[in-house]
Amino acid sequence: MGQQDHGRVGDRTSYPHGLTRSALRQLARARKRRRWLLEALAAFACLAALVAYLGSEQHGTPREESAVLPAPPTGRPVLPPPGGAQAGAVTPGLRPRQRPPSPSPSPSTPAVPPRLTVSQAEVPARVDLSAVGPVDWVQWGLLGARTPVRKRHGSGDIRDEGGRGERQSYSNNPEAYAWHDGAPVGSADGTMSGVYTCDRGNGFTLAVAADGQDRTVHLYAGVWMARGRLDLRISGGGPASTLRLEDPHTARTADFTIRFRAPPGAKLLMTWTVEESTGDCGNVSIQAVALR
Repeated sequence: MGQQDHGRVGDRTSYPHGLTRSALRQLARARKRRRWLLEALAAFACLAALVAYLGSEQHGTPREESAVLPAPPTGRPVLPPPGGAQAGAVTPGLRPRQRPPSPSPSPSTPAVPPRLTVSQAEVPARVDLSAVGPVDWVQWGLLGARTPVRKRHGSGDIRDEGGRGERQSYSNNPEAYAWHDGAPVGSADGTMSGVYTCDRGNGFTLAVAADGQDRTVHLYAGVWMARGRLDLRISGGGPASTLRLEDPHTARTADFTIRFRAPPGAKLLMTWTVEESTGDCGNVSIQAVALR
């Protein structure tokens, strides 16, 4: 009876720090509520960070969005724009329905209008082909009917394209022709050679290539007891011209000076034929052509 229990004070149990069981329970409930609050705050902070991240997401390339057109009242399907899907693609920097500017057309090279003039003059007693034809020249007759002499390292723009009739060479031309830059004959002081063909309808066809610039051609030709006809034209269309040279009794020569211009790839065509023969073997002849 006289012994006292130190663990109780009245009806209450004593706990560490002097707290009662009721106080400890209240403290535990307060700590649990604080923990719940902290967990709720942490969850809210994570959700807010996730929303901020998703809202600030950056795309590496711009998105292309296609407008969805409502179906027409008739219920027919909407057809894609002409040109496929690319026709509706969005072009950066343009307002809706604004088309990109069309590229400017590239400037085209203006066409070269063909030009052709011709004149006729007497042939000098001596013609220096090296001086008259600095671009190219050809001389016929010195090496026979089929082998001409050409300018060495010339342009090659003068072409012998044949013709009707059998060719013959001769060496009694009224004028002489000289040069110092020929091949296969390097030089000549003055040859009186040429080639001819007899009878009506026969003659020569020559050509000179065009380069788009003005060119001057000297055709040295003649007739013997005949009327010769010179037809000039530009290949591919353009101006044309015709001249005649006649001597019914003996020989006659002329320097036909032709000035022409045509696009590259075209050529001047010269046809020299016997239009009328007035004697036995009335003929036309050529001695040389020079280009400058």
